[in-house]
Amino acid sequence: MGLKNHFAIFIVIIPLFIQAQEEDRYKIPDTVPFTIDSLYREDQFYAGFSFNLVTNKPPSISQESFSGGLHLGFIRDFPLNERRNTAVGLGIGWSINSYGHNLFIGKDSSGKSLFRSLEDNEDYDTNRFTTQLVEAPIEFRWRTSTPQSYKFWRIYAGLRLGYVYHFRSNYKDTDTQVIVNDLDELNRFRLGSTFTFGYNTFNFQFYYALNPFFKDAVVDERELGLSTLKIGLTFYIL
Repeated sequence: MGLKNHFAIFIVIIPLFIQAQEEDRYKIPDTVPFTIDSLYREDQFYAGFSFNLVTNKPPSISQESFSGGLHLGFIRDFPLNERRNTAVGLGIGWSINSYGHNLFIGKDSSGKSLFRSLEDNEDYDTNRFTTQLVEAPIEFRWRTSTPQSYKFWRIYAGLRLGYVYHFRSNYKDTDTQVIVNDLDELNRFRLGSTFTFGYNTFNFQFYYALNPFFKDAVVDERELGLSTLKIGLTFYIL
């Protein structure tokens, strides 16, 4: 099952699961006395998906086909005030992302990396690269939460550090398949800024990469670079 199918299943299942969790939090048995937790923390587990836009492209490189990502993690909430609606979040997460484009990535006979743009008249079935990362989110958090309410507005902004532990470039046409996993030009350390806002279950998130995917790489006599802007939805639990 490809990433696109996982992506579709994730979009359907996760919102339903989160909504069920929210409803369960309101169901308090009559035999259990209701208590207010004045030392509550919020939004410590997250799950999300994004559509990934390829940015900082040389003129000959274009985005093609579906590009998206899935994101999971835990962020420890550290409230800063007595009301506990202002906080700092520090966490760890996992992310998988796929990017479709017309950039061919290969190796020559000596193992040196090759980069070139695929022409419009070249017929191929697949051309994309996929990354898997461990991430460390850092957030400043503001929300309208109270100890009595689990539905509130939130605005979170911060940075996300990441390390690409798995890279896979896949080109396939009717006669050939070229897979590259080890690329010296890959910038494995990732840094991006994040901004999240929303109400209750549904929250929009934006991620803007602050460094390029590739370093010291050239395509068609231009610096390759390539970066990303991710736009998606994030769901929080507990």
